[in-house]
Amino acid sequence: MAKELFKEAFQYAMKELEKEFKEKNNEDEFSLWFNMKYVEDSIDTITVSVVSDFMNTMITSKGYFDLLQKKLKQITGQNLKIKCLVDKENKEKTIDDIPEKQAPAKETKQEAINKNKVEAGETPKAKKHSLLLETFTFDTFIPGDNSNFAYKASMAVAKNPGKLYNPILIYGGSGLGKTHLMQAIGNYIYSNGDDKLKIYYGSAESFTNEFTNSLTSKKTTQFINKFRNLDVLLLDDIHFLDNKKGIQEELFHTFNALHEKQAQMVFTCDRPIKEIKNMTDRLVSRLSNGLCIDITIPNYETRVAILKKKLEMTGKTLDAEIIDYIAKNVETNVRELEAALKQILAYADIIEQEPTLEMAKNQLKDILNSNSAQNISLDIIQKVIADNYQISISDLKSKKRDKKYVFPRQVAIYIARELTEISYSELGNEFGGKDHSTIMHAYDKIAESIKLDSSLEAKINIMMREIKEYKK
Repeated sequence: MAKELFKEAFQYAMKELEKEFKEKNNEDEFSLWFNMKYVEDSIDTITVSVVSDFMNTMITSKGYFDLLQKKLKQITGQNLKIKCLVDKENKEKTIDDIPEKQAPAKETKQEAINKNKVEAGETPKAKKHSLLLETFTFDTFIPGDNSNFAYKASMAVAKNPGKLYNPILIYGGSGLGKTHLMQAIGNYIYSNGDDKLKIYYGSAESFTNEFTNSLTSKKTTQFINKFRNLDVLLLDDIHFLDNKKGIQEELFHTFNALHEKQAQMVFTCDRPIKEIKNMTDRLVSRLSNGLCIDITIPNYETRVAILKKKLEMTGKTLDAEIIDYIAKNVETNVRELEAALKQILAYADIIEQEPTLEMAKNQLKDILNSNSAQNISLDIIQKVIADNYQISISDLKSKKRDKKYVFPRQVAIYIARELTEISYSELGNEFGGKDHSTIMHAYDKIAESIKLDSSLEAKINIMMREIKEYKK
């Protein structure tokens, strides 16, 4: 690996970011989260080091690597990747910044995982597949009313690949555990199966890119041989294939080849497959002929169980009132629930204090302000939309079909569905007595328009922020 190709650019980018943070009086924020050191680089990647796994997680989740990448692009004109390493020597040198109690946490985490594996009696011997995260196992997944069926079906598939349910399609919103279950299936099969098993896990986007590259490099035969001879295909986020007829055609033939040889196939999607409008009928038919299962938002009890499990895995503890506060206020998905927990634990470790309820409330205020919809009323949404489009609220709620009223009305319906739990039927009553299907059409129209018009997406995001701030 070549060294110091972009070292000066990295150092300059850090100085520029520090200057920007200082101008916003956020110097402490920069000092805390940009505590990273240049290590080396290659033609498209800069490797940096940080002092702990917690720091790596938090820097990533807060988007600071993204800021650094954007700044580097401005300076170099290239889309450079950031690779992060945990520097254990650096960790020892900066002991004042990273508390000593963090060191034994890894051992405790491993002990907890090993204990769970022994008690479960089903988890296979430890073998790591290069494409799968070893932390995504059935032991680390917490099933609840929202995901119990998906969990049990995935276990059945893992124990009898290619025989019981093939294919299996798991669908639902972002961060609910679809990828976790998919990779748990892969990990289980790999750990219990023959070493010669051919298991592929990847996103539909990666599948598409690999196919496209095979066309341009005239290596389609290699692509076909790779994917049509698999024993297990795990394909994530197949909604990415929407309106991509070429790759849909290839997946169709791959599906047929694998199904004929009884290779297990698992797919995930953000919606029911039949709701993907530009997916070919025969591919929809193939994917629908297996087992289709949805995962919904976890209830309070499941959220508490997830938090307790994560704490057990990290060897950490939190007072019951803090767990209760997180579970009651972070309701969107498992990913954000885990992010909230990591935020509190990381902050407590960095300042070397035991977590308190007040600390939790302070650390989560931004997350709760952006995600909580419980205090956002339809009245506020209608007022903000009407003001932005310079029409009256009565016109917005009316049955008028003029374009200057119809589009703002559709935007209001879309935002109401995104920010509140108001049903389609209730929205129909509030917007001129329209029926359920009309409201759904309005929502879908804006959702599709956003995909095609980034300026509309930006405007809607601004209005949503205005609505959230209006309620304060």
